[in-house]
Amino acid sequence: MPSDDPQSIFTAWLSEHSAAVVKVARAYTLTPDDAQDLAQEILLQAWRSLPSFAGKASPATWFYRVALHTALNWQRKDRPRRSRQQPLLEVQIIAADGTTSAEQVQQRETVEQLYAAIRRLPKSDAALVLLYLDGLSYREIADVLGISESNVGVKLNRAKKALSEQMKGAGHES
Repeated sequence: MPSDDPQSIFTAWLSEHSAAVVKVARAYTLTPDDAQDLAQEILLQAWRSLPSFAGKASPATWFYRVALHTALNWQRKDRPRRSRQQPLLEVQIIAADGTTSAEQVQQRETVEQLYAAIRRLPKSDAALVLLYLDGLSYREIADVLGISESNVGVKLNRAKKALSEQMKGAGHES
């Protein structure tokens, strides 16, 4: 780990990678409250894991690994409500500038359908899609997930196809 103050490093990394925390939390939970709780758990685990950061991966890759591992563990175990915690990061959808209320509602519904479809994917595929949506390269995705770049491409194509089918199905239902 760099020799700087751990709190300064964590704060800087949090400002750079908070979107990843939000995406992972939303994809692995069903309700906004659970997403908020999971986001806080991810941040706690990232803080606890900071001393073990050896610099072998980029901070973005490291943050994603912590987020994904925490989310998977979150789903496996029974989690107590953390209703009295003060959130470090608000989980919300930010409306695009210049859009009408009707467009914002439509965008929000589409985003919710996408996250619901992602939640229905196998967990490894959900993680892959989240990393892809965040703009990581195949190399970076391979590093985070511990698979080869060619495997990233194959799995990503399959996941995109599955998501497309789910989104088409969601569109016909409404």
